Amino acid sequence: MKRNSDKPIKITEVSLRDGSHVVKHQFTEAQVKSVTRALDDAGMHYIEVSHGDGLGGSTLQYGKSLVEEMKLIEAAVEEAKQATVAVLLIPGIGTVHELKQANSLGAGLVRVATHVTEADVSAQHIEYARKLGMETFGFLMMAHSAPVEKLVEQAKLMESYGAQGVYITDSAGALLPHEVRERVKALRQSLQVEVGFHAHNNLSLAVANTLAAIEEGATRIDGSVRCLGAGAGNTQTEALIAVLNRLGIDVGIDLYKIMDLAEEVVGPILPGSQEIRKGSLAMGYAGVYSSFLLHAEGAAKRFNLDSRDILLELGKRKAVGGQEDMILDVAAELAQRKVEMG
Repeated sequence: MKRNSDKPIKITEVSLRDGSHVVKHQFTEAQVKSVTRALDDAGMHYIEVSHGDGLGGSTLQYGKSLVEEMKLIEAAVEEAKQATVAVLLIPGIGTVHELKQANSLGAGLVRVATHVTEADVSAQHIEYARKLGMETFGFLMMAHSAPVEKLVEQAKLMESYGAQGVYITDSAGALLPHEVRERVKALRQSLQVEVGFHAHNNLSLAVANTLAAIEEGATRIDGSVRCLGAGAGNTQTEALIAVLNRLGIDVGIDLYKIMDLAEEVVGPILPGSQEIRKGSLAMGYAGVYSSFLLHAEGAAKRFNLDSRDILLELGKRKAVGGQEDMILDVAAELAQRKVEMG
């Protein structure tokens, strides 16, 4: 593969953050320790640990955590001998106070995440993270839902605030490979900082999209072991490492060890197999935020609806991350419409 960058590829493992959605935010300290220990031993570069919706996400709206996330961050830091522990922060959910606390416990990287058109709300958090001495990246969510020109505009804002790189975040798993190429190329040509890519597998394109991003010059890449992430999961880390090895790209992560931890450590944590089922496929098709799946399925049972109808309606309304409270409202409206239509 010919890459449009000579910088090394760095992988962030997100199973202990994005995967929190899958286990309904019920990770234990023992689970975080065992996964972190195995990832660290395999040579993983960064390990993201926090509530699925980032720092401060343990609420009734987003789902209460079993264990307070600072304890999970501390547990991961204790096990990470060479990897850097990372956190996600969504302004409006997480605060600079929580960021400072996470940093004091040893978190060295933060991704400050906003909707793709709302980068301006990230200024305070990016600037503060840089003052703390953290590696700091912007994370533009639902990147499929804005024109390329808007994506570039918003990425430039994050760069101006001090972000050391900006991620194109395919939160819905809706992007197609040519759309990924177009976006990565536009950011690479417009920014002085690194470009990252975060995929979801709702259309079975996560690995393909990630390879397209790498070829176009993305150097910061996300994966989740065993696809442990929202919806149908993220780019499967062990599959990605195998493919990169086949392409002659050595990122310093031991393939056998990452395969073993996927089977022996992460496998027993999964509540079920991470397949592309009708719910996750509907999310990718409708362009809906991947963490909405369990909420939509719960609302569908409550109102005797098909969860796909809820997801498609959310897509029509262009719901964004953080609007989980809309799901019950939409379900109630659809149920009422169903009654009125007889």
